Amino acid sequence: MNLKQKTIAVTGAGQGLGRSMAVELARKGANIAVIDLNEEAMHETQRQVNALGSEARCYVCNVADEESVETTFNAIAADFGGLHGLVNNAGVLRDALMVKAKGDEITKMSLAQWQTVIDVNLTGVFLCGREAAVHMIRGKEPGSIINISSISRAGNMGQTNYSAAKAGVAAMAVTWAKELARYNIRANAIAPGFISTEMTSGMRPETLEMICSGIPASRMGTPEEIAHAVIFLMENEYVSGRIVEVDGALRI
Repeated sequence: MNLKQKTIAVTGAGQGLGRSMAVELARKGANIAVIDLNEEAMHETQRQVNALGSEARCYVCNVADEESVETTFNAIAADFGGLHGLVNNAGVLRDALMVKAKGDEITKMSLAQWQTVIDVNLTGVFLCGREAAVHMIRGKEPGSIINISSISRAGNMGQTNYSAAKAGVAAMAVTWAKELARYNIRANAIAPGFISTEMTSGMRPETLEMICSGIPASRMGTPEEIAHAVIFLMENEYVSGRIVEVDGALRI
């Protein structure tokens, strides 16, 4: 897919990986539908996209709410005249051990901790992917959906909820690739490893050093490196149904 003048929706585009993806896609000439809940952050992403000569519009959307997602994608298709790509990036963390015993006291991951992550990271990806596919089919042009998974999809201590969701979005990408190929729509997933973002920048230096020591590449990835993987998957029209790990060889 030639990205010039194509419309790409990016969820969770107000900051971090989402903003980087939006900006790098704009460098390739794509117009961006910026989706997030934080209006101030979205407008900063919009400013950066506009500075590159691409059009950006902002959409406040709760990806876990069906009506909100339907309304948002209808508005995107109307505002831009169609939709060609989606990056399903929005996500949250509610880390906790499933159960933890200390003496006679046992604490548990709460149902709320489980459900919040499943609602946003799994159901939200399904809803956005479904609505994006509807508008791509209506537009009768090639389309591309990319789900942001994680190497945690293989299982990560303290992340029962997150690991389950990220395994799910990877499986959905493979399923959608098979289901949507007849409409010339591709689906893939990216599984990042440890990436340097606002969240990790607040960690103690010794913690960061310990994390990096376990990565064969000896460093964290950058948001731009994830964005470059997004561009590759958008542009290469014979790659579909794949999960691309971008992790510095952490998971071999």
